[in-house]
Amino acid sequence: MRQDKPGVLLVNLGTPDAPTTSAVKRYLKQFLSDPRVVDTPRWLWWPLLNGGILPIRSPRVAKLYASVWMDEGSPLMVYSQRQRNALAARLDMPVELAMTYGKPSLKSGLDSLMAQGVNRLIVLSLYPQFSCSTIAAVWDGITKVFAGYRSLPSVEFIRDYAEHPAYIAALKASVERSFATHGKPDLLVMSFHGIPQRFADEGDDYPQRCHDTSEALKAALGLSCQNAMLTFQSRFGREPWLTPYTDQTMKSLPAQGISHVQIMSPGFSADCLETLEEISEQNREFFLHAGGSKFEYIPALNDDPLHIDMMVELVNGRREPDEISRQA
Repeated sequence: MRQDKPGVLLVNLGTPDAPTTSAVKRYLKQFLSDPRVVDTPRWLWWPLLNGGILPIRSPRVAKLYASVWMDEGSPLMVYSQRQRNALAARLDMPVELAMTYGKPSLKSGLDSLMAQGVNRLIVLSLYPQFSCSTIAAVWDGITKVFAGYRSLPSVEFIRDYAEHPAYIAALKASVERSFATHGKPDLLVMSFHGIPQRFADEGDDYPQRCHDTSEALKAALGLSCQNAMLTFQSRFGREPWLTPYTDQTMKSLPAQGISHVQIMSPGFSADCLETLEEISEQNREFFLHAGGSKFEYIPALNDDPLHIDMMVELVNGRREPDEISRQA
């Protein structure tokens, strides 16, 4: 009789192995070669990517990574490993970490789980809001790995958790800590990673999921549209992306009488280049240079205990009631 054995694949985007030009170039090439991320026809995109973008961007991006690199490594990898370790300590099942791009790969994570006898796979991608450019890319990557397997596990794929009560509670607690430390700002800015507007026009419900999160968090904090807003960051290329843009917003707020802002990036489950350098450094400079007085970045949830509680709830929600009772 087939005995059920669940296991968790914890997935995030990925990161270069080192803050060097060569490592960043390898990472960016894999990332920007995914049609889920850039869907420009290959005949047009490949010459642009290899002949211009990678040679120009890689040295510049490597310097930015070096500015946020931790003693233990890339921030995203450090926090992701801590998340994996904390989650594994709370569950009676194998938990492996994998990255869509870079190492540890999706294949290495899946191979490890299968070697441990897992036949029911729970995939928890740490992107709170679904997007075809992130969650769907994880799905694509897993199916490519499975193409080489003779036997497959059952798969329970957590699509997203944009409004999950435990997620909103963890965000709420992080904001309240910041308010208690720095004082309540004139405006709380919730900055989400952007996607091309065209993706949304073609059916990606990511913008709605970001709005779902922001509205749920505003309600939990008792904030209104006058003291909290949503923006989108990290645009790339020339076509229109989701608006309002975070950087342009930071430059315009002081002229509107906003002198104190606190900003968070609820779509990032772990601090990384886009939060520690782009938001905490670049956008701080934009706001203060435009005349603002106080700017504080609220860190990602990282390995905060409430964040791990949320992960446990998400995984346990995919388990049979008798399994949970046996663990208790």
